[in-house]
Amino acid sequence: MSSTLTEQQKTGFQELAAFFAKGLRTPILRRPDEYGLKFEDVFFPSYDGVRLEGWFIPAKSNKLVICNHFMPGNRYGYAGHLKPYNSFGGFEVNFLPQYKALHDAGYNVLCYDLRNHGLSADGNGRTVGIGILEYRDVIGSLIYANSREDTKNMEKSLLSICLGANSTIVAMHKHPEFFEEIRSMIAVQPISTRAFVQKAAETANVSKNEAVEVFEETLLETSGFKVDELSPLEYAKSVKVPTKVFQVRNDPLTEISDTQEIFSRFSSKEKEFYFIEGADQRFQGYNFLSENPQHMLEWFDKYA
Repeated sequence: MSSTLTEQQKTGFQELAAFFAKGLRTPILRRPDEYGLKFEDVFFPSYDGVRLEGWFIPAKSNKLVICNHFMPGNRYGYAGHLKPYNSFGGFEVNFLPQYKALHDAGYNVLCYDLRNHGLSADGNGRTVGIGILEYRDVIGSLIYANSREDTKNMEKSLLSICLGANSTIVAMHKHPEFFEEIRSMIAVQPISTRAFVQKAAETANVSKNEAVEVFEETLLETSGFKVDELSPLEYAKSVKVPTKVFQVRNDPLTEISDTQEIFSRFSSKEKEFYFIEGADQRFQGYNFLSENPQHMLEWFDKYA
């Protein structure tokens, strides 16, 4: 039987809510040239005008993958092996091998920092919306890709991870017109905030309802959002492109049933769900495609 929260546990869920509301800006430690990749520093506005910073990695093809990262990472990945960022397993997430695999397979790559992350500008008073605000950045990246002479006519696919996946799902619902030419998507570990909080409560063996209540009170006071607003569930039906979801089966930070429910609501005629085995950390899932790029390439090649 779960117990009532102690004062220390209440503080922990309040701090978790503050993290969700304001995020964490982390350093960009690596660049594409360290992996032999030529790249261009780029910047462009989000749909609502927030300045976004990124890289364009060219390849000799008419195929483009646009990458949307997780929180609290950035276009490079996550410096989780360094203090004070080592609270999610203590290891680095590195997207550069992922970009190299895409490039070597003939894909141009556009990756960028979502608002309030990496080197992109602050947006919405540094409030993080877990996709409710950041969807505008996904649309901004598409407008930018369609504005460049060298990329506007390319066949475009999306690689969207956690916050990036949520943001993409919300964008597809709010502005489907920008996704009519998207060939396919990979979504890594989309998530509902309630599922994250409930899993944390389960791990601590405390009341899920009480944990959500304490979390939501701080979240509302800090960001103005309620916990169930920070979820892609109500928007998921608008995902119509071929989509493959990747999820760590033994993810200690979310209820797997939530990810499966998000997936089940996709309207895509072609969709697959892939469990990442042999991992016991959510952030290991963010490294999976860098370490196993064949899964990513097979999906994109199938629909490019």
